[in-house]
Amino acid sequence: TRPDILSAPYIKELSKLQDSVPEDNFSDINKIFFEEFNISIEDAFLNFNRKPLASASISQVYSAKLHNNEEVIVKIQRPEIKEKMNMDLAILRKIFTLGKIKTFDTLIDPKEAIDELINATNLELDFNNEKENIKKFKYFNKNLKCIYVPNTIDKYCSSKIITMEKIHGFKITDTKSLDKLNYDKKDVAHKLAISILKQIFEDGFFHGDPHPGNIFIYEGKICYIDFGIMGTLSSDLKNYLNKAMVAVAFKDVDKLISVLLSIGIKKGYINKNNLFEDINYLFDIYLSTPLKNIKMSTMLQEVFECANRNNISLPKELTMLIRSLIIIEGILEKIDPNIQILDIAIPYVENNNKVNFFKNIDLDELILNSYKTAEDLSKIPTKTVQLLNSILNGRSKIQLNVNNLDRSINELNKMINRIVFALIISSMIIGFSFILNSNIGPKFYDISIIGILGYLIAAFMGFWLLISIIKSGKL
Repeated sequence: TRPDILSAPYIKELSKLQDSVPEDNFSDINKIFFEEFNISIEDAFLNFNRKPLASASISQVYSAKLHNNEEVIVKIQRPEIKEKMNMDLAILRKIFTLGKIKTFDTLIDPKEAIDELINATNLELDFNNEKENIKKFKYFNKNLKCIYVPNTIDKYCSSKIITMEKIHGFKITDTKSLDKLNYDKKDVAHKLAISILKQIFEDGFFHGDPHPGNIFIYEGKICYIDFGIMGTLSSDLKNYLNKAMVAVAFKDVDKLISVLLSIGIKKGYINKNNLFEDINYLFDIYLSTPLKNIKMSTMLQEVFECANRNNISLPKELTMLIRSLIIIEGILEKIDPNIQILDIAIPYVENNNKVNFFKNIDLDELILNSYKTAEDLSKIPTKTVQLLNSILNGRSKIQLNVNNLDRSINELNKMINRIVFALIISSMIIGFSFILNSNIGPKFYDISIIGILGYLIAAFMGFWLLISIIKSGKL
C-alpha cells in the first residue's frame, strides 16, 4: 500500500488484505523459538499467552511474563515468511518490468521504489536490525524527558524473535483518556511535533511507521514502539533538508532551487527559469494562505513534485519521510485541531542551524580554505593583466567606458616591467654567484672574472631601476 509505487485503485484493493491475516499454529511458533534459543517457550517464560495480541504479515505478537515477573512483549516471525516475501517481491518486480501499471506523476521512480521496498523488507525480516534501531533511537532521545523508549530483553532476541518491555498505556490519539487523566492536549501535540522535528532535522533517524498504534502515552511520556521500519538520512541530505526549510522560511527561491539541484539526480535537461517560476508560484500561493491551513508534508510534497516535473529525481529516502509526516500531521490534528506545525518547525530549524553552524566548524578545514582563498587572491594581479592585455589586443568583446583607462594601463605596464626587470636582476645575481664559486673562465685573485663582470652589470641595472623608481615618485 505504497502511494509512491502504486496508484489509488490498486492501494484501495490491497488495503483490504491488511485485516485478513490468519494466525499461525502455536506449535509452529514454539518450534521457531526452540530453534533460536534451544529452550521451549514454556521453560523460558513464567507465563505465555498463546493467543496473539496482534497478527501481521511478517510476525505475530504475544504477551508474556518472565520468571522475575516482568511483563514483556514477544514478537515472533512467521514460519518460512522470508521465502514467501522474497517470492512476492520477485513477482512485483516482474510485473513492473513486463507490465504497464499506471503510476501517475509519482515523486520517485517506481522501479527505484521497489528496490527500496525490497531492501526495507530484508531489513525488516532481520529482527536484530529492529533491536539495534531501538537502542539507537533510545540513545538519540536520552535527553528528552518527555520521550520513552521500551527496553529490549537481549537474552531472547535474535534475527527471528524480539522480546521487549510491555508498555501499559493508551494510544496518543485517545483524546478521551487524555481528558480523563487531565493531560494538556496542546502540550502533548507540541511535544510530539518537537520529537518528530528532532528526528528529521537533527538526528537524521526517524520512525518510519508512526501511526497511532505505534505511539502511546505511558507514565506521562510519549512512548514509541515497533521500530522495524526506520528512516535514515545521510548527514548531507539532513543538512540540505535544513537548508530547504530555512529557504522556505525566508521565501528564498534561489536557495531552495540550489538545494533541489544539490540533492536531486538530473534525469534530463533542466530549465532553471521554469523551475524558478514553479517554485515562485508555490511561494506566492503559500504567502496568501494562513499557516493553520498549510500542511508541512503537502508543502514539501509540492516542492518535490516541482522538481520532478523539471527532470530532477529526488532521493528515495524522502518517500518514507513524506509518508511519516502525513501520518504525524493526522495525529497532531486529532490531538489539537488548532496546531500549526510550520509555526513550530520553522523556529526549530532556524535555531538548530544556528547551533550547528558553530558546532560543525572544522578548524583544519577553515585553515585550508583560508590558504586557498589567499592563493586565489594572489592570482588576481596576473589575471587582471591577462584581461587588460586581451582588451588591448582586441581579443575581448567587453566594452568599457572608464575615464583615463589608457593612463591606468600605462601605469600598470610600467609596474609589470619593473617587476620583470627586478626578476631578471635577481636571476643574474643568483646565476653569477654560482659562477663565482666555480672554475669557469679566467680568474683574478682566484675569483672568476666572468662572475665579477656579471655582478657589476647586475649592480648597474639595479641602480638604474632604483633611480627610475625614485624619479617616478612611487617609492
